[in-house]
Amino acid sequence: MRCSARSHAVFTIRWRRGNANYKVRATSFVIMTAKNKAIFLDRDGVLNEEIGTYVWETEKFIICPGVPESLVRLKAAGYYLIVVTNQAGIAKKLYTAAAVRACHAKLQAACADAIDALYFSDAHPSVSESILRKPDSGMLEKAVARFNLDVAQCWIVGDRLRDMEAGAAVGVCGILVGEEEAGFAPHVADLRAATEIILGQ
Repeated sequence: MRCSARSHAVFTIRWRRGNANYKVRATSFVIMTAKNKAIFLDRDGVLNEEIGTYVWETEKFIICPGVPESLVRLKAAGYYLIVVTNQAGIAKKLYTAAAVRACHAKLQAACADAIDALYFSDAHPSVSESILRKPDSGMLEKAVARFNLDVAQCWIVGDRLRDMEAGAAVGVCGILVGEEEAGFAPHVADLRAATEIILGQ
């Protein structure tokens, strides 16, 4: 447990028994827990190349240029690194959760195990609804609770407006990357450029 401070309050308890009055002073201590910060990362189009369809085969899971270096820089700056990705192909029975984890293992191996958590939604509206699926914020909310995050110090980097919406729902600032969608600022080329914005704050 990380503690940033310990505060205390002094109070007085009074009571009466028979003709006698009693008084005692007591002190209570409250442990103040430090909040942490994190970068939420969409996967396809941010960490690995967007190929226009579902990516579940490790040989087609190509890590984007500059990603390992960017993750190392963000980690060194004290951020937790948390992947939040929609994986609707599971609901459609195109692949399994094990395939998603295999791609994640390839990413971790290339990035010195820098990523702290992987959250994925295996739902799709045509099959099943889920509050974990972006633009809903369920995955982010789980991470905020697990890692004791201060959302005001967090960012989400994604290539879709639904990523930005998921972040906004919990008060996390977003950075849109890539060329898939527009209409949001800041909007930069890739994770390398987004890292410059984040570390320049």
